[in-house]
Amino acid sequence: MNAGSTFTAAMVQMRTGLLPEPSLEQGIGLIREAAAQGADYVLTPEVSNMMQLNRKALFEHLAAEQDDLSLKAYRALAAELKIHLHIGSLALRFSPERAVNRSFLIGPDGNLLASYDKIHMFDIDLPGGESYRESANYQPGETAVISDLPWGRIGLTICYDVRFPALYRALAEAGASFLTVPSAFTRKTGEAHWHTLLRARAIENGCFVFAAAQAGMHENKRETYGHSLIIAPWGEILAEGGVEPGVFLAEIDTSKVETARRAVPSLQHGRRFGIADPKAGPEHLHLVRGSA
Repeated sequence: MNAGSTFTAAMVQMRTGLLPEPSLEQGIGLIREAAAQGADYVLTPEVSNMMQLNRKALFEHLAAEQDDLSLKAYRALAAELKIHLHIGSLALRFSPERAVNRSFLIGPDGNLLASYDKIHMFDIDLPGGESYRESANYQPGETAVISDLPWGRIGLTICYDVRFPALYRALAEAGASFLTVPSAFTRKTGEAHWHTLLRARAIENGCFVFAAAQAGMHENKRETYGHSLIIAPWGEILAEGGVEPGVFLAEIDTSKVETARRAVPSLQHGRRFGIADPKAGPEHLHLVRGSA
């Protein structure tokens, strides 16, 4: 593993299936490919174990964290390859009636360094008839999570979280140099917003953004956007996938975080403020500012 201020990051782009076993086989193959190309840190997409829209089928194949065979296999793989392996998320059993969408950061010894439950649920009706109700099956998380890598601190998020910039600002203010957004964006929303949102999260926080994505037409007939991205703190795209499964790598120079934050020190300039209410009268038509 590289020491010092640089390391190699790899985004694993998948097309997860309906069942955990073939999805695990796909994931292991791509992670091995990433490690063979010199990756020190590897990120997989959201729901790396299965993509099930049918509630009955989903719960038939869910396992609790302590029993999940995919997680056990990925922990063993991280130890074998001596890499930091970040499983973007696994669908796991939370209770008899609820699942959880949980991300895992695994160290090179196979131990779990951190886990994060997706906070924001994807409940949306898209033009053209696509509709998703993540909250119907999943229990949302309540806590932001940050962890340490040898090269700096990393903030864990998942997919739809990217539309809530306050989460990323909180992670950056807590010391994160890297922000992770493993995702399963729909093709429609991805075409419209994927690059813009991710570059914005990088630029406004002076952070690297790692976004491994699901890609293509899945067995459940859902089409995901792909285009896994590695973005530098100034907003440059360092690596990008297409619409097929694969591995996409970039060399990460951590000094770029400090360079970007010195050039635009917005993390130091944040202010708390009130919002004027015109209905309350002219005397209230101003912002009330205070220190952050």
